[in-house]
Amino acid sequence: MMDRYVVFRGHDRVAVGSQLEVALAAHGLVGEARVLIFDPDGRSVDFDLSGDTVDLVRRLSPAEDAPRGRGRPKLGVTAREVTLLPRHWDWLAAQPGGASVALRKLVEAARKASEGPDRIRAAREAAYRFASAMGGDLPGFEDAMRALFAGDDAAFEARIEIWPADVAGQLRTYAAEAFGPDQPSDLATTSSSTAL
Repeated sequence: MMDRYVVFRGHDRVAVGSQLEVALAAHGLVGEARVLIFDPDGRSVDFDLSGDTVDLVRRLSPAEDAPRGRGRPKLGVTAREVTLLPRHWDWLAAQPGGASVALRKLVEAARKASEGPDRIRAAREAAYRFASAMGGDLPGFEDAMRALFAGDDAAFEARIEIWPADVAGQLRTYAAEAFGPDQPSDLATTSSSTAL
């Protein structure tokens, strides 16, 4: 998934960047028709664009790191409550390293096992959110979304090739991982040339 935000004015992509960068670009477009900002997950988001650029910078600049509580802050470990049955606690207590180590290993193994399918699902959902907002009234929208969720990248590409260039290009960026590694790579080649 891309990690940047994007601003559209109508069907034209006008800015790509961090929250602050796109907010500054959108600030200059206040009052213009149909200006939308999308987050890295394809969601349309609203930023408070009131005030001048100094106000925007103050609101959207990354905050200082707050002091951390319990856990191992240098490793990013945080303490939270887990509710298990007594037999689960007994099993965890008997594992080398104790319950915390065993739980971390189990979570990592499960995360790795589902990494590919989760990434494909997330890419499809991001592409669908973006396409619904920007292309819901474009020709072939429904067929393109069926192809997206069916994992048919050739049919997907065929449906969006007549869409406005910036909309189709951004959709390819969101959908870059939507078809999985075992699918044909025509979309990946196309998206790498159009992604920002």
